Amino acid sequence: MPPGLTLQKIGPDQRYALFSVLTYSHGNFGPRFFGPLRKFCPSPVQSNWRIHVTDPSGAQGIYFVSTAVSDTLLALVARWLSDGVPMHVLGKGAVSINEVLDLRLEPGRGSAPHLEATLRPSKMPTLSGIWNQAFVDYEHFLAYCVPKDRAMSSQRWYERTTKQEINLNIALSDCMPLEGSVHSRTINELLGEAIAPICLRVPTVNFVFDRVERNPWN
Repeated sequence: MPPGLTLQKIGPDQRYALFSVLTYSHGNFGPRFFGPLRKFCPSPVQSNWRIHVTDPSGAQGIYFVSTAVSDTLLALVARWLSDGVPMHVLGKGAVSINEVLDLRLEPGRGSAPHLEATLRPSKMPTLSGIWNQAFVDYEHFLAYCVPKDRAMSSQRWYERTTKQEINLNIALSDCMPLEGSVHSRTINELLGEAIAPICLRVPTVNFVFDRVERNPWN
């Protein structure tokens, strides 16, 4: 955990916490004032590796343990503009959807995370095991995991917490459950042998970055 933020605990006796990986293909990513010129902007694959945190004021949000993108220039710009958000360049990032969804994140020679997944549509899952201990049902899981519109980080050298307010505009009804195989050397290194993940897909997201707030610790 970074200084100034605490981990959100869930489940019986607050024994658990949620680790999530959000991976997507950008659609001509660029500033709003570009208008129609955004069609000339790149559409890289990006992956955000996240834990759920709370700051001293009680505000809740997401902390990025790692962020990786398949475009070097975008990674450099993000490191320049984002306070305390780790940004890595993928050796290869690919998301393809035919009869199944194939996801590949290869770190190459760098420090980006690794993930491979082959997923297909499924029925709404019935939670069992640890998942059922942490969440009443699948709808409860979605309500906790999906509507996260605040990225949070801390800068020890400035003694402050930074909140990046965003708007994902995701309706829970747009979340399509998936099932299949998921393998990640990075997750195994971070968490040990992880439990079977819950997987879902949102076909289209209109992502809007609204503003940045910086709050001193004192």
